[in-house]
Amino acid sequence: MYLVGIGVILLLMKWQEYGFVAEWSWWWVLSPFAGAVLWWWWADASGYTKRKAMEQENEVRQKRIDRNREAIGRRIRGR
Repeated sequence: MYLVGIGVILLLMKWQEYGFVAEWSWWWVLSPFAGAVLWWWWADASGYTKRKAMEQENEVRQKRIDRNREAIGRRIRGR
């Protein structure tokens, strides 16, 4: 997501001919978007995205279990 943000900023600077970016080639200005596409492709192909989603789901599930145990008065065992 950082690459998309950087790409938008560079794109706006090039379009408005602001600062040093006005002198750059369009290839350099648009390269962060290509980097973002490559990153998303790698993240999906390697399973990184799914693994992070599963970790977040497990964390939410464990918090819900702990909250319910506290609500019924059971002690939470040390981990």
